[in-house]
Amino acid sequence: MLASRPAVFLLGFLTAGLAVALTAATTPSPALVPVAEDAPSPTAALGKLDVYYPGAEALGPDEMRVVACGTGMPNARPKQAAACFLVELGNGDKFIFDIGTGSAERLSAMKIPYDYLDKLFVGHLHADHIGDMDALWVGGVLANRQRPLRVWGPSGAEERLGTKWAVERMREMYAWDYASRQGNVNTVGFEVEVTEFDYKAVNEVIYEENGVVIRTIPAVHALDGPVSFILEWNDLKFAFSSDTFPNKWWMEHTQGADISIHECFATPALLVDKQNWAVRDALNVSTQVHTSPAQFGKVMSLTKPRLAVGYHVFNDFDTQPAIIEMVRKVYDGPLALATDYMVFNVTKDDIRVRMASIDEDIWPLPSISETLPADPADRVGFTDFLIDGRVPFKDVVDEVYRETNERFGTDVETPK
Repeated sequence: MLASRPAVFLLGFLTAGLAVALTAATTPSPALVPVAEDAPSPTAALGKLDVYYPGAEALGPDEMRVVACGTGMPNARPKQAAACFLVELGNGDKFIFDIGTGSAERLSAMKIPYDYLDKLFVGHLHADHIGDMDALWVGGVLANRQRPLRVWGPSGAEERLGTKWAVERMREMYAWDYASRQGNVNTVGFEVEVTEFDYKAVNEVIYEENGVVIRTIPAVHALDGPVSFILEWNDLKFAFSSDTFPNKWWMEHTQGADISIHECFATPALLVDKQNWAVRDALNVSTQVHTSPAQFGKVMSLTKPRLAVGYHVFNDFDTQPAIIEMVRKVYDGPLALATDYMVFNVTKDDIRVRMASIDEDIWPLPSISETLPADPADRVGFTDFLIDGRVPFKDVVDEVYRETNERFGTDVETPK
């Protein structure tokens, strides 16, 4: 066996050499082949790429970039988080619309300091639309966001069904989290400012800063309280339904939007086939609680956006054809069926649609603010029961402190 290996290698080498010789004899010299004027360089970077690399592309002063950070259904999955869209504007402002389960990691993949991720607009209080609010909130604290998280959301038919009530209870639920961080990290970012507005308000301005206007319109979904949003800036119009049954307010106020993002839920047949739902429930949820693909298509055919974007469905090779077929029965305009990390660059002249290529090893980006150290006086600390159980390994920890101080030129003392 060992003796045969060199012979096999030599035969392969000779065969390859013969192929090279034949190629050289029949192919013109590269110097003799004419090169097109716009041919790609063999050494320079390629020009315009059909992929978006977060953090590597400037946003034009008149440009809007929308990133799908959650496009799936109420049950999150690795491919698609629950509802979340990030809107970035050329004036530097960034807005988050809904923050469903799993979407916080998609936001982090966009390589944006948490200082800029401080404006959240909530369409309604289903978990698949607010499930990662806590991750955005606490994640910002740990990333040195030294400003409050600002949340806008609707009231409810009762006080306990409104956004303010939900956020206050979130803060109560995380009492242990907050207390555990006191004295260990700066906790300025734990503040939350809630602006609760009337869910019945029609086309009412709820935000107006830096040339950006955001309006609310009522939505029809599951219970009184849900709303949809319309953002206008630089003569560009972004509309986001959150969840809603087709309604007169959307039909009136989103006409001609540059990008119109509206739920396009699973068909009744998909709910039965994929999730074994009862037919009656599938029909009700798909067409009465949510907006089915056929209804979505009808909405878009009547509101005529520059680009219609359907979301809130598991967008797979075997589900997409059925969804698009139903949409296309009633709508023949520009269409995208969203999936996570889809990116839309919107200007007055063009709408560019690409997918983002993300870095799964991302760390939080450094804060734009100087890091403030924690005040040890704020530390809640342990009871004597746990203090008596500590095994401090003082010699090991002393060495860690010494090496770290030496590297950074500090003189932090080892705790007693």
